[in-house]
Amino acid sequence: MTTETTTQQAAAARPAGMAAKERALAPDLARGAMLLLIVLSNTAFHLWKAEHGPSGWQPVDGGVADRVVQFAMITGLDLRVYPLFAFLFGYGMTQLYLRQTAAGTSPRGAARILRRRSLLLIVIGIAHATLLMAGDIVGYYGLLSLGLGLLFLRRGDRALKWWIGIGAVLLLWGAAEPVVSAALRGELGSLGDAGAEPGATGYAAGDPSWLDAAGTRLESGFFVTFVAAPLSLVGGGFTVFLLGFWAARRRILEEPGRHLPLLRRTAVIGIAIGWLGALPAALAHIGALAVPDDAQSESGALTILRETTGNAAGIGYVAAVTLFAHWWTRRPARRGARAVVAVSAVGKRSLSCYLTHSLLFAPLLAAWGLGLGAHLTSATMALFAVGVWLVTVVGAYALERAGRRGPVEAGLRRVMYHRR
Repeated sequence: MTTETTTQQAAAARPAGMAAKERALAPDLARGAMLLLIVLSNTAFHLWKAEHGPSGWQPVDGGVADRVVQFAMITGLDLRVYPLFAFLFGYGMTQLYLRQTAAGTSPRGAARILRRRSLLLIVIGIAHATLLMAGDIVGYYGLLSLGLGLLFLRRGDRALKWWIGIGAVLLLWGAAEPVVSAALRGELGSLGDAGAEPGATGYAAGDPSWLDAAGTRLESGFFVTFVAAPLSLVGGGFTVFLLGFWAARRRILEEPGRHLPLLRRTAVIGIAIGWLGALPAALAHIGALAVPDDAQSESGALTILRETTGNAAGIGYVAAVTLFAHWWTRRPARRGARAVVAVSAVGKRSLSCYLTHSLLFAPLLAAWGLGLGAHLTSATMALFAVGVWLVTVVGAYALERAGRRGPVEAGLRRVMYHRR
């Protein structure tokens, strides 16, 4: 083996990191803000003693403040945050691939590193679901990234655009077909099943035995990762992920000044579609709109409408944060710089902060822990969630000032690159 070959192989295994001064603000800021939205959207699952409505997620009890929180959750967060996560996941995956190839790693070698990363995320996700929270999304997107990376990471832009279009058609068809069919039969109001077991029971937050709850969470985690993720691909669930691929190739988040018209249109139109699509469900939930319970259920017409329009909202949120980052970085006097840096620090350590949410949530709220979830309402739980997020902001900011990565990111990086 020649010295040159040995050097090339060593370079292929070398992590292509990014210096702090080279990082663009928007991607990290978006991830940091996303984690606040995620921790808020997960609150309903921990209200294990509350009475849940036909949708199976948000409680239907509480006072005025609780109803306001429930309305805001349904309109702006439920089924809207995960498309945001999918876009940023695909974007970050492509960023890593491009950084590796720019550093001299072969395309095949860079793809191999990303496959290793995807497999590690699946393992982390299943462990997270079993030990703490059944609604884990790390394993889900780890499996999606494994499949989509193999299929699209090294494909050209033309193929990517074609498949984004195909995915969009599949998403719209999957949403429209059952609704149109039911409407033609005159059964639109009865589409769905309000008597189905609420989805929140899969979290087992109300089980007093940690071991029994872990068994339920393991079952839920396996279903989400190995059944729901592949099924989402059949229904066009890869569309937003591939949009992240496409946007990263054009450095839209790193160079927003070159894409301002696109970002403005996406923010305004995407958020408007998302909020309007969820408005009927939110009004029905608080009793302001008379809708049959079946239509509000997890398989009902209103949920289908919310889920479909949620993709537009998720992308709109990314565009809105990017526009803010562009505006803020161009200001001569950057007031609130410490807050922006702290939220961005959370984005740089998003996996560590995401898992920390569960480390704080589950033992304090679940029945097998302190059981505080039985005594909180939608409003007080939202305040608790913001507090948990702020704890991670403080921790991430301290690590940022110390120049250290998040613990999970550091461990993942060592295994990805086979470094001690």
